[in-house]
Amino acid sequence: MRRSIGVPAPGTTRAGPAPPGRGIILASMGNVIKRKSTLFLVLLVVFANLGLWAAINWPAQAPAWSGPIKGVSFSPYRPGQDPQAGRYPGVEEMDADLARVAGMVRKVRTYSSIDGFENIPRLAEKYDLAVTAGAWLDKRGERNEREIVNLIRNARTYRNIDRVIVGNESVLRADLTVPELIRYLRQVKRAVNVPVSTAEPWHVWHDHPELAREVDYIAVHILPYWEGVPRADALDHVMMRYRDLRRAFPGKPILIAEVGWPSAGHRFGGAEPSRVDQAEFVRGFLNLAARERLDYFVMEVFDQGWKRGLEGEVGAHWGLLDVEREQKFPFTGPVAEYPHWQFQALLATLLALLPMIWFLWRWHNIANAGRLVFTLLIQVAVSLLIWTLFMPANIEIGKLGLLIWGVLLPAQLALMLVVLINGFELTELLWRKRLKLRFPDSELRRTEKLPMVSLHLAIYNEPPELVIQTLDSLAALNYPDFEVLVIDNNTRDAAVWLPVKAHCERLGPRFRFFTLGQWKGFKAGALNFALGQTDPRAEVIGVVDSDYEVRSDWLRRLAPYFRRPQVGFVQAPQDHRAWELDRFKEMINWEYAGFFHIGMVHRAQRNAIIQHGTMTLIRRRALERVGGWSEWCICEDAELGLRLMQDGYESVYVNEPFGKGLTPDSFTGYKKQRFRWVYGAVQILKSHWHELLPWHEGGLTLAQRYHFAAGWLPWFGDGLHLVFSTLALAWTAGLVLLPRYFDFPLAAFLVPTLGMFAFKVLHSLWLYAARVRCSRRQRLGAAVAGMALTHTIARGVIKGLLTNNAPFFRTPKSEDKPALMAGLAMAAEELTMLGLLWGGCIAVLAVYGPNHPEALLWATVLAVQSLPYVAALALSMANAFPAQVPIGLPAPEARKARAPMPATITRTTA
Repeated sequence: MRRSIGVPAPGTTRAGPAPPGRGIILASMGNVIKRKSTLFLVLLVVFANLGLWAAINWPAQAPAWSGPIKGVSFSPYRPGQDPQAGRYPGVEEMDADLARVAGMVRKVRTYSSIDGFENIPRLAEKYDLAVTAGAWLDKRGERNEREIVNLIRNARTYRNIDRVIVGNESVLRADLTVPELIRYLRQVKRAVNVPVSTAEPWHVWHDHPELAREVDYIAVHILPYWEGVPRADALDHVMMRYRDLRRAFPGKPILIAEVGWPSAGHRFGGAEPSRVDQAEFVRGFLNLAARERLDYFVMEVFDQGWKRGLEGEVGAHWGLLDVEREQKFPFTGPVAEYPHWQFQALLATLLALLPMIWFLWRWHNIANAGRLVFTLLIQVAVSLLIWTLFMPANIEIGKLGLLIWGVLLPAQLALMLVVLINGFELTELLWRKRLKLRFPDSELRRTEKLPMVSLHLAIYNEPPELVIQTLDSLAALNYPDFEVLVIDNNTRDAAVWLPVKAHCERLGPRFRFFTLGQWKGFKAGALNFALGQTDPRAEVIGVVDSDYEVRSDWLRRLAPYFRRPQVGFVQAPQDHRAWELDRFKEMINWEYAGFFHIGMVHRAQRNAIIQHGTMTLIRRRALERVGGWSEWCICEDAELGLRLMQDGYESVYVNEPFGKGLTPDSFTGYKKQRFRWVYGAVQILKSHWHELLPWHEGGLTLAQRYHFAAGWLPWFGDGLHLVFSTLALAWTAGLVLLPRYFDFPLAAFLVPTLGMFAFKVLHSLWLYAARVRCSRRQRLGAAVAGMALTHTIARGVIKGLLTNNAPFFRTPKSEDKPALMAGLAMAAEELTMLGLLWGGCIAVLAVYGPNHPEALLWATVLAVQSLPYVAALALSMANAFPAQVPIGLPAPEARKARAPMPATITRTTA
């Protein structure tokens, strides 16, 4: 059984084996406590989850209605039919729909008398339904005449037509002027014996009293939703408008020709559509109308999907029955927004139960507060997934909404995995009772002979004075037996490597210098060459970067770990110097520190650390056994660590800096370095993915597979950020330029995404506060620096997935500080995305107004999506401004004349 270094064997203590009797008693007591605490926490989370589902979905009470409805607007369009496309329902479909509403209503109102709708009065007669017949009038004069002719013919023919409506909101749409409409009204009034009117909203009647003088009754549309009135105030609003009209036109009968509330779609002002709100409004209005003896038509009997193009998503959901002709809500008893919420709540609870119990039972070494936090996180993630999965059944979202749902569901699943991974890391590092990092100090103090170490320093076009500082620090190592091999490859200017060669000669026989000229394999190629030149007596290979000044006790402190034959490599964290007086370098220094004091510590609990190409020591036999350094991978160090673990070797992580290097001098250098890391990680995953599968037979433990897969998954989340930012921009263009075809995604899709972003920020700041010794300002600076890399990481992920070979980037050191314009240029891509996202915010709010709730939410989403680009701008500006005090190395002297790249290997001999 594989164990992490430093973990005592079962049944032992640090001092030795525990007494048998006491061990059995303690184990029994521990199991009892563990079972009770597990049961308590599971029940607590289960009841909290069910309680939350119930609180959100608890059925609402509304006035009951048991009688028939006086009248409904009747538009018998079915899915796929659209009057704007010339696709109309057939006579059989109209007949079936009239049969469906017979017994439920007394009257129906129609809107047209052509295209087959002229058959409705005849069909309605056999169901004993009265009809208020309508003629649709617009700017097409010939079509209007046909409407009028058919309307007159039907009114003379069918006794069940009790009145007619000539035109529907024709003045509101500006299709007809008031004088034009009056001419049509007079034409119909002369020809029929039933009351005649036209239908307009209340304000049109007030604005044109001359229109009221031409009609027999006022047919008014009162739709509180479209006035942004909250549902709680909607009935009072209807009566207010009704009474205003009675006062304005005393003695004139008033028909409320449209009144209703939508069941789905977007908020409008203070009005929010929902199934419960529709039920409360309609049932309340029906009782109000009975008391006040109102004449009305409820808007409308069937949902009309074709109206999405005119009114957005909400236009499709005014029906009392849905497009399948199913009643949306009962007219008596309580009303639930999601009728099947109990099943969904139970399913979410059952699906979360097994992982919660497994976690609580397996991770008993975590304090109960942490166990509670992570089980809650599991339950929230599963409940959110179930809610999203059932969204098409819960919410009427239409084809466009269904498309968005299909795209966002897998993305939301990936983001929830990232949240759970971050939450698990947070839980273990904040609440774990004991962290496992080292094996006992007594083993390190043993006086056995220390192994010989061969230190390899690969350089490429590095400033010679920088390398010389590193060599001087290596020369000062307090260790009895070591050598240093300096390997230069692909440096074209001999003036760069000649001073290094000369310095190696001055330092003596322990230091050997090689220049390889043009050499394949980048850094890995140089290190493989060095392996072939290593002293045969060396048992340990050390690798250090060219800018590192190492502590003199580095080898003496870490080499003893190799006394254990299963140790394959020992890693110390990267650390940096010369950043204290430079704002930019301070920010990125603490961003680096987060990984080494948080991520690496967490990985070290399960022998799953990432090997880094500096401050690392490797067992030589292990390195040769796995085939040396991989020259195909630009992150050859991390790839080697994975292969060593696959071969059964263990790692040691000592979370104490034994050397300090230099941070990149520019935002460009910082981005290039992270791009290389990300691209290399994707290369590794593409090459080793099968070995990370849980069922693959290999040398990796399940915990190691988890950390190598989960550890890089957040980078793929950054890749999704770029994808969805791009899609959001395209959607914003549609909302602004083609509002007829584009509508705002429902808040149900957007709010969870904002919540996940907030959790990611909270996770980072909380762990920094607990694990990284820096000030609050430095924590915020590190967060900005990390966020500034989002776009670069996304590019690395996408390019890594689409290509196989990216060039190796050397991280520049000792560069001159950039000017302001150069600083802006370093963030050019990020600035472009920032400008587009902010432009989208402004355009949406300009078109829809700041009081439009969905527009405001969408603008908020765009603003949140822009934060990584804001961070990139902030970091590039920190880089552009000069440091408070000149620090770091002196600028290199002017290079001497270029010497040709040597074609043969040159070495300094001992």
